[in-house]
Amino acid sequence: MTIANPCPLASQMVVLGERARAAARSLAFASADTRSQAILGMAQALERRSDAVLAANRVDLDLARASALGTAMLDRLSLDRTRLDGIVSALRTIAAIPDPVGVEIARWTPDNGLDISRVRTPIGVLAIIYESRPNVTADAAALAVRAGNAVILRGGSECLQSNLAIHGALVEGLESAGLTPDTVQIVSTRDRAAVGHILTGLEGTIDLLIPRGGRSLVERVKAEARVAVLGHLEGVNHVYVHASADPQTARAVVLNAKMRRVSVCGAAETLLVDAAVAEALLPAIAADLIAAGCEIRGDVATLARVPQAIPATEADWSTEYLAAILSVRIVGGMEQALDHIANYGSGHTEAIVATDEAAIERFLAEVDAGIVLANASTQFADGGEFGFGGEIGISTDRLHARGPVGAEQLTSFKYVIRGRGQTRP
Repeated sequence: MTIANPCPLASQMVVLGERARAAARSLAFASADTRSQAILGMAQALERRSDAVLAANRVDLDLARASALGTAMLDRLSLDRTRLDGIVSALRTIAAIPDPVGVEIARWTPDNGLDISRVRTPIGVLAIIYESRPNVTADAAALAVRAGNAVILRGGSECLQSNLAIHGALVEGLESAGLTPDTVQIVSTRDRAAVGHILTGLEGTIDLLIPRGGRSLVERVKAEARVAVLGHLEGVNHVYVHASADPQTARAVVLNAKMRRVSVCGAAETLLVDAAVAEALLPAIAADLIAAGCEIRGDVATLARVPQAIPATEADWSTEYLAAILSVRIVGGMEQALDHIANYGSGHTEAIVATDEAAIERFLAEVDAGIVLANASTQFADGGEFGFGGEIGISTDRLHARGPVGAEQLTSFKYVIRGRGQTRP
């Protein structure tokens, strides 16, 4: 009598891992040029298949609207010709960036005479779990290949059709360069149990797990994963308008940081204004925001200066809105601003607007975040803007990689030692 497999999905997932492990071994020996050609092939195939990708995205959007998906998630899910062109452009940029694999990071000779070098190597097999953003499918695949890694992708069920359409183009690009399609695999089921199987490490075939999504996803992955995790937590980001801030710069930076695109993790969620300039600057800054459709939630001092504001609650200071809402607090100076950020920030991105160089340098040195900026919008928290071509996410961890995760951050290293017959006494 034949006994049915008690969990066919588990077996299928392990097969994905085994194929990825085999692909990673072969990819480690592929030349930088071969990997560049594969990524260029991905871009070309995605361009050719653009109509099919956009049609698949419309199917996802219709289902998402029917299930009352939130505005921010719909924005992240949505593709149009311009966004798709941006994805193609990002792939071409990734294909052209310096290859990190095999790069010598350091070299020295200690007293024992050994020639020791530290050299970048691929991590091996990555598993990336993400929500809503179909662009992550292309970015993650290209960055993984650039760094010599195989990857298993598990996108959200709300963007399954978009991801499958994009994945088809990625496989075409891999094959055009002579690489196995197992280099980039995608979980094609909506079954949420697939995530649980990935968290087990698929019988040791996964080397690094990268979650990209909301707090609940990241916390679950960190709590349950049996393999190393590179975390991307929410962006509770601040802009601090210092007493020395140029008024026009402050207005422009705050408006862009909040309202350029409210659904991205680099959007500002809290504005801190120095009490010394609150009377002069805050009404104008708030007027710009309100005119753009932003709701202001303020402390008592803010309410006195912005009549349209509503009272902020304690929860507001630690909330990632991903919406046209901004919490505003007036602080007594740099010390109070730093304390607020330390208490409520998520370690993602923090900005100061100031002309006082000493204040700028103190802020940049003391704020504990993956990205700190002076006189620039928090919306520059993006691997593409850093010249990485794209990113898998913004790491809020303190180990291995921090800030935008590009190709270089998807490598490890090994020590290569050359001797002349030395033996240890």
